[in-house]
Amino acid sequence: MKRRSFLSHASLALGAGVTATACSQGPSATGTAKSDEPVRHWKMVTSWPLNFPGLGVGANTLAEMITKLSGGRIVVKVYGGGELVPAFEVFDAVSRGTAELGHSASYYWKGKAPAAQFFAAVPFGMNAQEANGWLYYGGGLELWRELYAPFNLVPFPAGNTEVQMGGWFNKEINSVADLAGLKMRIPGLGGEVLRRAGGTPVSLPGAELFTALQSGTIDATEWVGPYNDLAFGLHKAARYYYYPGWHEPGPTLELMVNKELYEGLPEDLQQIVAVAAQAANLDMASAYVANNYSKLQSLINEHDVQLRRFPNDVMAKLQEISSEVVAEIAETDELSGRIYRSYTEFLAGVSEWHELSERAYYQVRSGDGQSC
Repeated sequence: MKRRSFLSHASLALGAGVTATACSQGPSATGTAKSDEPVRHWKMVTSWPLNFPGLGVGANTLAEMITKLSGGRIVVKVYGGGELVPAFEVFDAVSRGTAELGHSASYYWKGKAPAAQFFAAVPFGMNAQEANGWLYYGGGLELWRELYAPFNLVPFPAGNTEVQMGGWFNKEINSVADLAGLKMRIPGLGGEVLRRAGGTPVSLPGAELFTALQSGTIDATEWVGPYNDLAFGLHKAARYYYYPGWHEPGPTLELMVNKELYEGLPEDLQQIVAVAAQAANLDMASAYVANNYSKLQSLINEHDVQLRRFPNDVMAKLQEISSEVVAEIAETDELSGRIYRSYTEFLAGVSEWHELSERAYYQVRSGDGQSC
């Protein structure tokens, strides 16, 4: 009911600026296009199970907002990973026009464009709000679109899970040596960091994680956080739940739109897609803040999950390797170099500010520090 209320208010507030234009171009008061304007039936393929809490629901929310705000001029149908195309083929499907829209995470496409990983999650990098600042006001989104343009795609930030958990393990991690030979499902830059630390990264879609972990095909897996991990039942396949999520401190999810089709839309419909994506970005992050704590308490108190913090020496080693891995992407090509410099310079500045604001405040609030 809360989500429906959000969508209703979003439709009123966000649609206010386009009502006059939209009505003049044909949508009727009933939310369907008039006969003199074609209704665009668009498919949104995703990398998530259909209707899955957080990720899948976020895709549904976005589809509903585009449909409602457009007055039915664009009607979006969502497909879960594997329904229309495999979870890891969303990029190609939207690029080719097999589907008009895609909802996924850009680190899955590192084989096509290594720098795409900057727009999802960078180990020890920006958190959710910092990433939003870079994308919306620091030039990040323009660079992202420049990177995707040759693939006939227009990307939008469309969700964030906030700082994730470190993952589920079938053994305790007490030192860097415990990472040697560890088979772990972990995508993107985090996977390469694990490999250099002696582990074996494995790429699997979310729907396969439980079986792989339970059967011993993998020794550990990261997914998202308590809100999603409880829904997947990962606590039934592994005992130890580690934090923090060093590999995904603020992972941005993406809406991909076929570039040719997007540029062929009337300007007001282009704006509707953009505003809906931005609203969905905020909505998903808010949902994770609201749900993660209660789900974590359920995991600990009802399912006897053993919560563990990664040892300091493990974190220090992973951070050292991460710096090397991230810097190497800058050497891939000229655009990757610009993306790397933009990201790292923004991170340096916002980190200095957050030391004086966010971190100082948290310390005071928790009693660990004193105000100036």
